[in-house]
Amino acid sequence: MPPWDQICQHISKHRGAPFVLSQQQGVGGGCINQASRISDGRTHYFVKLNSRQHGDMFEAEAEALQVMAATETIYVPTVVCHGEAGESCYLVLDYLDMGGMPDMVGFARQLAAMHRVSARRFGWHRNNTIGSTPQVNTWHDDWLDFWRDCRLGYQLRLAAQNGYGGKLQRLGERLMSDFPRLFSDYRPQVSMLHGDLWGGNAAALADGTAVIYDPAFYYGDREAELAMTQLFGGFGANFYAAYNEAWPLDDGYKVRKTLYNLYHIINHLNMFGGAYQGQALSMTEQLLAEV
Repeated sequence: MPPWDQICQHISKHRGAPFVLSQQQGVGGGCINQASRISDGRTHYFVKLNSRQHGDMFEAEAEALQVMAATETIYVPTVVCHGEAGESCYLVLDYLDMGGMPDMVGFARQLAAMHRVSARRFGWHRNNTIGSTPQVNTWHDDWLDFWRDCRLGYQLRLAAQNGYGGKLQRLGERLMSDFPRLFSDYRPQVSMLHGDLWGGNAAALADGTAVIYDPAFYYGDREAELAMTQLFGGFGANFYAAYNEAWPLDDGYKVRKTLYNLYHIINHLNMFGGAYQGQALSMTEQLLAEV
């Protein structure tokens, strides 16, 4: 049973006023955390729950949402509080009544504005997760080293541990040696990234304002973000036209987006199993043909 009394006490402390739980309803849609909508009859909150050992995951998510909110570029849920209670950890956010599709033109412009928020290096000061997989964000001065060490190489090592060795590993090693050729005329800028931006992590408020959530935050090449948005269906032609108008993408993105999405496909292989192995091999072979 979730520790609702302790969570409500923490909410009350944050609000500076008592919050007495009168309604709790499970919310579906996720495969990693348990989620609920809670209310005292006036104010509603969205609560994510997991086992206590995942407290760092919620702490990193809370910090990421706060950092993105501080840019005042794109709407994200407001963090209320997070912590541990009993055998559970939790993250409490303001509840947003979301549904339908965002204003895609506005969404694209806001995302481009967030991407213009920069840092001195690639990575972040803390690790986090991509789905349920640990995501390493060690600071790097060089983007190619970051992508090799903290993204593609990391996922390939996990795949080997999970029994997906052989051809994937051989081709992956070749790709890690050769992919810098895809960057011969392109120098990525350091951009603030949501990190896991696809249709399942974006929605709209009643007025069409875009909301993004469930980040896998870091500072990286904005092309990696745009590539992820296209991996599972995409956001529509008007979104990409508006983004390119706000901040045009380099022509080489058409090839590099496969490199960036390979990270997510191997992650899906590691999380969900062999159904993604063929796609990972196909993408790796496609990239090797380009280099």
